[in-house]
Formats: sequence, structure tokens, C-alpha cells
Amino acid sequence: MRKIAGTLLLLLTMPLTHAAVINVEFKFTPFIGDPAKDVEVTTMPGKAVVFINNAMITEQEVRSEKSPVLFDEHEVGAAIWVPMSSVGPVLRKGNNKIRIEFTPNDPAKSYRAQLRWASVTDQPTEEGGPGNMKSTNQANEGVDDRKELKGKVTFEREFSADFALDLPWHHYPAVTSLTEEDKQKIAALLKTRAEWFQPDFSKFYKAIEDNESLKVDDVRRAKCLEEVYKLGVRVAAPPAGELDFVTTNGPEVMVTRKNDSLFGLNEKTFAAVKDEETQMCAGMALSVVYPPRVTVVHKPGSDWEIVY
Repeated sequence: MRKIAGTLLLLLTMPLTHAAVINVEFKFTPFIGDPAKDVEVTTMPGKAVVFINNAMITEQEVRSEKSPVLFDEHEVGAAIWVPMSSVGPVLRKGNNKIRIEFTPNDPAKSYRAQLRWASVTDQPTEEGGPGNMKSTNQANEGVDDRKELKGKVTFEREFSADFALDLPWHHYPAVTSLTEEDKQKIAALLKTRAEWFQPDFSKFYKAIEDNESLKVDDVRRAKCLEEVYKLGVRVAAPPAGELDFVTTNGPEVMVTRKNDSLFGLNEKTFAAVKDEETQMCAGMALSVVYPPRVTVVHKPGSDWEIVY
């Protein structure tokens, strides 16, 4: 009888079909307070930098704010949320690593920090026992909880992402250093891209055709690129001497500009554009093609190319 009851409980806690992982989510929060006792805590102000496979994907300010303590697990509301399904081609099919570096504004003040993670599945599974069943589409949940911290802290976590795209350049050799010739070729690549922003804008339109957040037909109809160009808006690429290059122990090399955005786009760029719709349309389109930094790879036996 005991064996039958045990088998019944096992069947109740097993999914009917295998659930596939479609995402992995990471949530990071530096805070002051005790989530075991408090209904809310206060986030620790500072700056968080997120790296995937040693490539920086975002730099975000954390402000001092009240954050709720959630659920029976005393989970602190996330200050930084990083779903892997939205980080783009930096993610590898298979093994990956996330690193979060947090630097508080006050290095002498004590605080606590949590990194939480969970896999997201394509269908819910049942957990618990008779009378206490719950449905969830999360699995492999975990937390790295550190107390009595001061100054800069680094969290790292390896994870698998079999749902990621397997791109050819993911398998290129790692770039560990750049020659002066490499730097000049990358600068020339940026110059070519900057030249896309000129009448008839055909290469620019081609560059945004596959962008999910921007419809190229809408930009064409609005003629906002043509309008801002008439008003004097221009895009220029910096020379190699103004560029910073960061290797990642992989094929990617991150390229930024010293003391400015990569292509010089800032709040002054559209000063002459008074129509708000035109300004917004052109601004969104230019930000897609001319981001503040780019990542390049070198195909063996071929040229450098921008991958994101």
C-alpha cells in the first residue's frame, strides 16, 4: 500500500511530457535590509555592468529605491533583469557565462546582494503533493546571496542555452590582440557604415530590413531620413586613433569611441529638427544602425565584419 501511494505521488509531480527550456533569466539586486523579516528593502545605489561570455551587453545605474520582498521564498524585487532570450547573438548554443560587476556609490557602506536564476520552460509542470499542487514554467531555480558586502562585487554564473542560435562566427578563433593594420581595417569598416547615411539611403534601408523593433516600410514612407539630412544631420566615423578595442577571450572585439558615442550621435544631433515625429523616426532608425558601440569579428582568411 505504501508503495502504491509513493508511486501515485511521483506521478502527480511528474510532467506529462518533457518541457523544453526556452529561456534562462537572471535577476540581480544589491540592497539594504533583511528580506526574511522586512516586506520591502532599499536598493543600494551604484552602477551594474553585465557581461555575457566576457562581452559587455549593458551598463545600468541602480538608484536608491524601495523594492518589495516577494513570495514565500523572500525574493527581493529585481534591480537588474537579464532574460537570455533578448540578449541577441552574444549568446551561444550550449555553455555560456554571465558576469555582473556592481560598484556602489558609497564604497564604505555595508550592503547585501542577490543573484537569482531560473530556466523558463515551454509548458508548465506540476509541483507539490496532494492538496498542495502548483503549476510553474520555471525550473533549475537558484540564488547566490551574499551578506555584509562593501565596495565592488562580482557575481558569475555558468549556464546552458540550447535554445540559442548557433552562428558561424561563434566558432571563429579567439582574438587576443590587434595589430595596427587590424585597427585601421576596423576604422575603415566603420567609415563605410557611416557612408550609408546619404541619399538615396538604399544601403541604410537595407541594414534595417531585418530589425524586429523597426519597420523599414514605415521609415521609407515617413521620409524622415531624407528630411533630417536636408536639415544638416550627418554621421561620421572616428579615425582609428580615437577608438578603444576590448577583446573578450572569444572571437568578438568590442569597439567604442574615446569620450563619445561611436558615431558621435548625441542630444545635439537633432537640434535643428523641430518636428517631433520626424525626430523620433530618424532617431530610432539611426540608433539601430549607429549604436554607441559595436562588436566585430574576423573571419579566418577574410575581412573584419560587424556582428552586433
